[in-house]
Parts: sequence; structure tokens; C-alpha cells
Amino acid sequence: MVKLITGAFVAAIAMFLTGFIFFATPLMFIADGPGIDASRQATLQAALAANLPETGTYSLPDASSSEGAIMYGKGPIATVHYNSRGYSPEDPGVIVKGFIHEFIVCLILAFALAKLDRRVPDFPSRARIVVLFSVAATALITLGEPIWYHHDWTNFIYEFIANSLMLSIAGLIIARWFLPTAAEMQVTPEATTGM
Repeated sequence: MVKLITGAFVAAIAMFLTGFIFFATPLMFIADGPGIDASRQATLQAALAANLPETGTYSLPDASSSEGAIMYGKGPIATVHYNSRGYSPEDPGVIVKGFIHEFIVCLILAFALAKLDRRVPDFPSRARIVVLFSVAATALITLGEPIWYHHDWTNFIYEFIANSLMLSIAGLIIARWFLPTAAEMQVTPEATTGM
């Protein structure tokens, strides 16, 4: 159990660092649309504040009414993730919460991989499982946006690549260094991972 928790912590650090490269360096601007000048940004921000009542996610226009459906069909359309309060882009609280989130994901991953240790004792097989499940999970979660909601492909392909790598790296670390090897299981066949 301690080995799995330690593995999840180390994997979360690796996930955090990989995420930092993709989402906190100039690399992240690859996925953005064309820049908008400062005066237009201020106009859009004022329009959001004047027209959206509270923090939430809004589909614009709202296609649930007949007139909204017509407007939706004509375009333009947008999905707006709106925060009425705002926050500092360098908020350290986000970093702490983000790391906790990634640690919890890595704990789940570690306990799931621990269930495979006797059935899949060799690292190459474990690695294939980790990568394939990481890609499958990330594809479902990320690539559904441009398919179902017609959001831009560039942003979501970028997120798919980044998140697949983050999850794969974390899983590979756990599978390689924090699960018993085939040799260890032969020496101590009664050993378990605490699950």
C-alpha cells in the first residue's frame, strides 16, 4: 500500500511537470486561435459581464427554443466557460489544487494497475496497457468536444496529445517502478500490493 501511494505521488509529480510544459509555457499558445487586440478583449469582457448572469457554462445561442435553434444553425455559435469573479493567472491555489487533482488520478491509476500485477507481470505488457488505456480515456474525454459540439480541432488535438502523455507517463512510472516484477512475485508468491 505504501509503495503504491509513493508511486502515485512520484507519478503525480511527473504528470504535473509534463502538464507544466504543455500548459504553462509558450507552447500552450499553439492551440489558441488568432490573437485579439486589447480593445476588442475589453469590449468582449464588458459584453460578457453585461449579458451573462453568473459563473457557468453557456451555449450561445441556446438551441432549446425554436428561434435559438435557427440562430444556432446560422451561426456563429460559442460555448462560453464563464467566471464572473476572475482570478490571478499566477494563483498559487490553482497549482496546489491541480497537483492534488493529479495525485488523486495517479492514486486511482496505481490501485487499478495493482490489480494487474499478477496477471500481467512483465513491464512491456503493462506499458502497452497503460498507453492504450490512457489514449482511449483521453480520446473519449477530449475529442468528443469537436465531434459533438463542433469546437475547434486544433485546441482539442493539442489537449488530447498533452493529456495522453501526462496520463501515460504517470502510468508508466507506476508500472515500471512501483509494482512487483515477475521475479519478485516468484520469490515471494504470497506478496500482495495491499489490495
